[in-house]
Amino acid sequence: MADLCEQCWFNSFDDESGESFCSLQLDEDEYVRLLSDYSKNKSCRYFRPDTGEYGIVRKQN
Repeated sequence: MADLCEQCWFNSFDDESGESFCSLQLDEDEYVRLLSDYSKNKSCRYFRPDTGEYGIVRKQN
């Protein structure tokens, strides 16, 4: 799942710590569900592929 996180829209990089993290805002129940799915090796239901800087422009054309 870590390689999926690297390609996800919600993946953010923190320059100070040098680590990536998920910037998705979840409530407590959603977060617990996400961690339990992760422990069962299920894919992330919130995964959204990062289309890059020009992804929005492609949709407009």
